Amino acid sequence: MRYPSLGRQKLGRVPGMTDNSSHPPGLKRREVLALGAAGVSMAGLGGLGSLGLSAPAYAADAPVPSKARIVIAGAGAAGLAFAAQLAQRVTGASITLVDARKAHFYQPGYTLVAAGLKPGSYTVSETASYVPSGVSWIEEGVAEFDPEGNSLTTEKGRKIPYDFLVVASGLKLDYAAIDGMDVTRIGQDGLGSHYHSAEGAEATWQAMSNFADKGGVGVFLRPATEMKCAGAPLKYTFITDDVLRKRGTRGKADLVYAAQNKALFSVPIVSEKVRMLFRDRGIATRYDHVMTGIDLGKREAVFQTPDGPSRISYDFINVIPPMRAVDAVRNSPLRWQEGPFAADGWVEVDKASLRHKRFANVWAVGDAAGVPKGKTAASVKWQVPVAVDHLVATLAGGSSKAAYNGYTSCPLITRLGRAMLVEFDYDNNLVPSFPGVIAPLEELWITWVMKTIALKPTYLAMLHGNA
Repeated sequence: MRYPSLGRQKLGRVPGMTDNSSHPPGLKRREVLALGAAGVSMAGLGGLGSLGLSAPAYAADAPVPSKARIVIAGAGAAGLAFAAQLAQRVTGASITLVDARKAHFYQPGYTLVAAGLKPGSYTVSETASYVPSGVSWIEEGVAEFDPEGNSLTTEKGRKIPYDFLVVASGLKLDYAAIDGMDVTRIGQDGLGSHYHSAEGAEATWQAMSNFADKGGVGVFLRPATEMKCAGAPLKYTFITDDVLRKRGTRGKADLVYAAQNKALFSVPIVSEKVRMLFRDRGIATRYDHVMTGIDLGKREAVFQTPDGPSRISYDFINVIPPMRAVDAVRNSPLRWQEGPFAADGWVEVDKASLRHKRFANVWAVGDAAGVPKGKTAASVKWQVPVAVDHLVATLAGGSSKAAYNGYTSCPLITRLGRAMLVEFDYDNNLVPSFPGVIAPLEELWITWVMKTIALKPTYLAMLHGNA
């Protein structure tokens, strides 16, 4: 399918700043300088900030020698970051990435593309440019895992044995679970889905922009499954509201957000803040609405509710599909066997060490890991050093005390030029990286800058093992 080309929108002067402004209103000069001094280690870069461990929990004066065969299934953000850090800490081991994807996608940028702020090309690069020296890359997808036999099989039938396995296979966007959904029509007839791809994000911008010109009913939602960057559906709702206001058509539009349960965000205090912002901006909320189908011809979305099916007509809709583990993981013994993560096939790992609960030579990082939080780039930044430390300690015959506390970050855009930096852990505690400088529930210019400018360089540094 050929998607409509993206109309480039220049950022120009940041909203809220005058021509003579050197820093945003409400932020003192010393605070801007403090943030600048933090450089690319700023937690506000999508939460890609300091790890919280000043050094690896398993200390080693030099790289650990090993002849182990270590296979990393997946060469996305988590797999590449893991390979880079592991290559720095071991010597002599055979480290192999297995993934068929030649293109690498900077997925945190999809929201910006769908807002008309960046071209689709902003999110696309080549996987080969991030594969560390000394690490092999088998350009084939994984078809089957055999943890009992310590091997995996590729889609081309190649059997790859291992001594240690790291599952970094990402997740599957399950559009097929939505009856009537057709991803080839994204960008047409008011259908958007900015999660789909770089091209899909561009097409979503075209559909949303057309809607913003005319008005009507805009529908936004999130699935009932675990999902990557759970704040993104909220961001896009706020962005659409702001685009309408800037074009003077907000009075011609009704915006509806369909929440999958009785909350708008998993952290209660953040959920309440979003609820108040939605109220103030006239965004209606339908709770306990889970999308199950769509009639693209009638422009009608179907939701399952406690009272039965509900239909909402739309002029524009941003569809977020259910998200599950990729089929090779979901159909393997690696998946959770029971509990809340079993149905969608997430890898059964200890939430602190990210080590498999039944197969001691297996770890999972990134979206594939079956943990209560952690499907963001920020989570990868914190998970990978922990899992690497445990693996290196095992290779050296020792143990590690490194633990992932569930740290997740969401630079939650609330309007063009403003965002909230929401950082939290497994227990839904807010864990701000700059207390007294950046209030987590305030809509700030500096957080917007972090999201739109500073996040990507730090993300790329993470891929190279330098974050």
